Amino acid sequence: MIKVTDAVLENEEDSSLVMSTGVIGQKLPIDNILQGIPKLALSNLGSSHEHWLACAQAICTTDTFPKLVSKQFDLNGTTYTLAGLAKGAGMICPNMATLLGFFATDAPVTSNALNQILKYAVDRSFNSISVDGDMSTNDTIVAIANGAAGGKVIDASAESAEEFSVLRTEITGFAQQLAQLVVRDGEGATKFITIKVTDATSYREAKEISSSIANSSLFKTAMYGNDANWGRILCAIGYAKVNANAVNPSRTSVSLVPADGNEPLPLLVNGEPEDVDEERALQILQNEEIGIHVSLGTGGGQEATYWTCDLTHDYVTINADYRS
Repeated sequence: MIKVTDAVLENEEDSSLVMSTGVIGQKLPIDNILQGIPKLALSNLGSSHEHWLACAQAICTTDTFPKLVSKQFDLNGTTYTLAGLAKGAGMICPNMATLLGFFATDAPVTSNALNQILKYAVDRSFNSISVDGDMSTNDTIVAIANGAAGGKVIDASAESAEEFSVLRTEITGFAQQLAQLVVRDGEGATKFITIKVTDATSYREAKEISSSIANSSLFKTAMYGNDANWGRILCAIGYAKVNANAVNPSRTSVSLVPADGNEPLPLLVNGEPEDVDEERALQILQNEEIGIHVSLGTGGGQEATYWTCDLTHDYVTINADYRS
């Protein structure tokens, strides 16, 4: 595939990259692929929105919609563009698993700097999502920068610190937007859930705890059933792989955060159960978007956010019929 693609596009040898998805262990129809590459190159290459959309649609498997995002931002008086696409709807945790993604920008940035930015951004986006807590064998996120918009070259030196920080912020937000589309398209999902853990002793521990909640089948089924069962959240916090002093139950608080921006509904405050207004809890949980806020009360001030979805009957149906 690489050799044929390089030849068709007149690239340098071994300059193409291959991403793979599908049923594990299933051999690809390589003859059909090799015959199709020149045909695609002749009739389907382009830079318009329609070309990007066609590419995003082509890589969908159990995805129900193509995932494509673009944005522009200003830096030192120059407008730069980010565009990207991804595929994934299940088996994406931990750390992307069976997810594929591609970013491109016309900002002038060195490979070393872009690599650092990508790792930072992915850790806070594609490595902070879950659908079912399961994983597959293939995952790739690729970022390229051609510098076509011009301007000062951004590297990882102290001289470029301000520009580096701005670009990292822009790419991180961009990656989060694209990663969240994967969760919104989670197999069988009816709800998009944001889990924010605050006041942790470190970012790593905040992320580990938020991940533990996001991957709890009991928590996810409770969200599907509109059940404000804080016990399932506290249980998942308790078995998170963190240091013993990372969690103090007598300082831990849990709240439901409504999508409409109104005041959160406390479920647990400093380890003590609240007299929950079940009617208001139901109103919050019946929305397609739900927020969970966990404050660990350690005084550490570190936080992390994870995005997940509920676990439904349809998820079982989709995966029970995956090969049939």
